[in-house]
Amino acid sequence: MKKSGILNRHLAGALAELGHGDGVLVCDVGMPVPPGPRVVDLAFRAGVPAFAEVLDGLLDELVVEAATAAEEIRDGNPETARLLAARLPALTHVPHAELKALSAGARLVVRTGEARPYANVLLRCGVFF
Repeated sequence: MKKSGILNRHLAGALAELGHGDGVLVCDVGMPVPPGPRVVDLAFRAGVPAFAEVLDGLLDELVVEAATAAEEIRDGNPETARLLAARLPALTHVPHAELKALSAGARLVVRTGEARPYANVLLRCGVFF
């Protein structure tokens, strides 16, 4: 039995399958989930688990070389915008409609219980060497 890190077996297994360049969409409960990517739905109740908590857990386990969020997050959810800017130095912004289109190419979608707008980010996996 694992004693630390991500304990959810579905999420831990999905993360182990990722490679360089693969996309991981971390999203709120309102983000449309495109057909195609593997989905690990962690949502339990509105706000549980929180976007920040899930993102931090993922960042502890993944090498991330780039990230993309919606431009609208700056005005629609400034707290999460600041969180993303602090955690992801290679963060870029695109219109929300474009982020939704880009998410169709993700290999994995991790749905949180976050119930605040635009709490979505598309991570691009890097390599540790």
